Amino acid sequence: MLTGAELRRKFLNYFSLRDHLILPSASLVPKDDPSLLLTVAGMVPFKPYFQGKAVPPHPRLATCQKCLRTPDLEQVGRTARHHTFFEMLGNFSIGDYFKKEAIAWAWEFLTKELGLPPADLWITVYHEDHEAAQIWHQEIGVPRDKIVPLGKESNFWEAGSVGPCGPCSEIIVDLGPERGCGSPDCGVECDCGRYLEVWNLVFTEFNREEDGSLSKLPRKNIDTGMGLERIASVMQNVPNNFETDLLFPLLEEAAKVAGISYGANPESDVALKVIADHARAVAFLIADGVIPSNDGRGYVLRRILRRALRFGKLLGIDDLFLHKLTAKTVELYQDPYRELKDRSEYIEKIVSQEERRFGETLEQGLQILEDYLAKFEKTGEKSLPGNVAFRLYDTYGFPLELTQEILAERGMNVDLDGFRDSMEKQRARARAAWMETLPSDSFSVCTTYQCSKTDFQGYNTLSTRSQILAILVGGVEKEEVAQGEQVQVVLDQTPFYAESGGQVGDQGVLIGPDGEITVNDTKSAADGVIVHYGTVSRGTVHKGDLVLAEVDEKKRLAAARNHTATHLLHSALRKVLGDHVQQMGSLVTPERLRFDFSHFAPLTNEELNRVEELVNEQILNNVIVNVFEADQNDPRVQDAIALFGEKYGDTVRVVAVGEFSKELCGGTHVHRTSELGFFHIISESGIGTGVRRIEALTGEKLLHYWQDKAGILQTAAELLKSDADGVVSRLEQLLQQLNQQDKEIEQLRNKVMASQVDSLLAQTVSVDGVNLLSVKVNVPDMDALRSLGDLLKDRLGSAVTILGSPLDNKVGLVCFVSSDLVKNRGLHAGKLLREIAPIVDGGGGGKPEMAQAGGKNPAQLDAALKKGLEIVREMLNS
Repeated sequence: MLTGAELRRKFLNYFSLRDHLILPSASLVPKDDPSLLLTVAGMVPFKPYFQGKAVPPHPRLATCQKCLRTPDLEQVGRTARHHTFFEMLGNFSIGDYFKKEAIAWAWEFLTKELGLPPADLWITVYHEDHEAAQIWHQEIGVPRDKIVPLGKESNFWEAGSVGPCGPCSEIIVDLGPERGCGSPDCGVECDCGRYLEVWNLVFTEFNREEDGSLSKLPRKNIDTGMGLERIASVMQNVPNNFETDLLFPLLEEAAKVAGISYGANPESDVALKVIADHARAVAFLIADGVIPSNDGRGYVLRRILRRALRFGKLLGIDDLFLHKLTAKTVELYQDPYRELKDRSEYIEKIVSQEERRFGETLEQGLQILEDYLAKFEKTGEKSLPGNVAFRLYDTYGFPLELTQEILAERGMNVDLDGFRDSMEKQRARARAAWMETLPSDSFSVCTTYQCSKTDFQGYNTLSTRSQILAILVGGVEKEEVAQGEQVQVVLDQTPFYAESGGQVGDQGVLIGPDGEITVNDTKSAADGVIVHYGTVSRGTVHKGDLVLAEVDEKKRLAAARNHTATHLLHSALRKVLGDHVQQMGSLVTPERLRFDFSHFAPLTNEELNRVEELVNEQILNNVIVNVFEADQNDPRVQDAIALFGEKYGDTVRVVAVGEFSKELCGGTHVHRTSELGFFHIISESGIGTGVRRIEALTGEKLLHYWQDKAGILQTAAELLKSDADGVVSRLEQLLQQLNQQDKEIEQLRNKVMASQVDSLLAQTVSVDGVNLLSVKVNVPDMDALRSLGDLLKDRLGSAVTILGSPLDNKVGLVCFVSSDLVKNRGLHAGKLLREIAPIVDGGGGGKPEMAQAGGKNPAQLDAALKKGLEIVREMLNS
């Protein structure tokens, strides 16, 4: 029996001997491919090669690629083959060999290397691909009756709505009649499980354009894919992928955590399979830099993770458990996928943090659902309003699928049209907010006006003599512009740095023979064209003018200080917190810097102080900032940090600060660290699960910041009639006095309330031996209302107490039910208040023994209290 690891190695070795370059798996996050959210197939990393947009490192390639798909998420665990994460073995030809070689090698690998009997193999081909059918029959020797022509739906492969595509040929294993449905019509198209597709050979000849048409690729290509889990199930002779050595250890770990045995119960088996599959997917997604969120890849991760937790709840698992499964994933897969081991601690922290958060979410969301389900019981409705489902999703992070599953268990559903409508409205708001941040007439100059790539000179100089190639106003090209007009300008060469890598674009001036443009921003358009955004501040400027392009030196230097500081900060964070720290975003302006990074907990004061110390040590040591360009394979580049998801060419720009920091970066930097002056962190916060944000200052802005703080301290000292050194002790003294006064006020308040107790107790009535008190009182706030209720509850013993008070044109309500009445008479304080709160235009709820509510209509308070008495009477009498 071949293990999954042996199959992986055997496949790659086979194609290595046939002149294929073996490449490591690419990330689950596709690079520079907006058509795909995640890597869904082995060929995804090679799309630019197939499209002729990039040159491959070798015309023959082979990989074992990490993939993730979720369209059939609900089928995971219920079928033998569906997964979210899976490994795809594949061999690829970019303009080299084609159908003949691909078919021959696939057949040889399966029959000779793996020893599968040829008699057990079937072939499908695209019904119009007569060439492939002929090769299978005449050259390989497969009988014609075992070559099945099929239509486009199954035998024409596409990686998305646009991109490379072509006919395909599938190799199918007949697992035997004992695996089949027994029907005389059972064949390769039957989905009973007898016939298993193990390898798909895609003959990539076309490119699907944006308009849906097909165009011939510059060169014919081969793209094959064989699911490792599937071929492992065949070679290990197990009935489903989950019982292979690739997944069964995870399934066993899930069973161990749940305290059950696999195979004892079909529904429990489904839950165990879901947990095993999803835990593996979660570990790989986090290792590749995805973090839980409510959109994009983060939502895919959160959805999978929470679905696993939901199935854990169904198995009765109440403690944190998923991190144990992700740890097991690391143990199983760390050999071929080193990133799992390198980020194991981070994966565990993110999973545990998300699981704790989900516990809170589940409780909040279930309470909202329970409220609606209680209404359903009264009205007979069977569909949850879409806006409610969206509120659960948007406010509480409650996945729609989870809401649907919970409702389905009770024979109910969700108004999906209403949910989609709410979702689209939110997206429209988000798009509108995003558009407000963009220039009103942003454009692609290179496409529209055929400008060549701008020659950027800004690393070496802050001024150049340049020619104006294009001027636009409101997206319309102009030959001449006058004072006051908002313009966009393209030069043949420029010292202006275009916004990139988190660093904002340069500002400055363009001085021409007849006028001047004040540049307030610089951005990149497509194909390396740099666009200068600004206003004509004097005279007139013409297309073709020779201008003096001058960058604002002071702002450029301030931005460079902050950019170098982000590199020092990044390195310091990794030294203090660990190598799991990864840059997740940044903003570098002349005023400040913002740095987002992966970490699972708030930084302590000690950690923040240590980070500051490390950065300032480098500043005080006056370290040279060495910037150089080198080939990616240059040894000097190998230990440089490359930002996750960033695209780099064959030649990269390296920024090294002594031995302390080395990163690939295209931004502008200082020459020596002492130019930063000092570095100070002004805030640290969380902006999402596993992502923290630091904001910091350097240089002149930091000096102003400290001066402002010193001024505030001096003003505080004067108000406190103290010197600066004595401010803290003086504040402590005043706070002690205030605390003492608060205690005295509380004591007086309690005395006043105690004096009311006897008169309030006199209004108690008895119903069926139960004391009932429902009265209006006057107290300053909800705290006082609860305190008064506690006093009355203690005096009344076995009783129901409802108190209401006007509070600043609003209403406060509290209800107490003694434990014996909850247990023996079925009374519930939360349910009671939920019925009377609407009378005062409010709402609320709580636990059986204590609840509180608020309202907006004090005029109806007496009516609400009266209604409370009536409800309790009815409940007791019934």
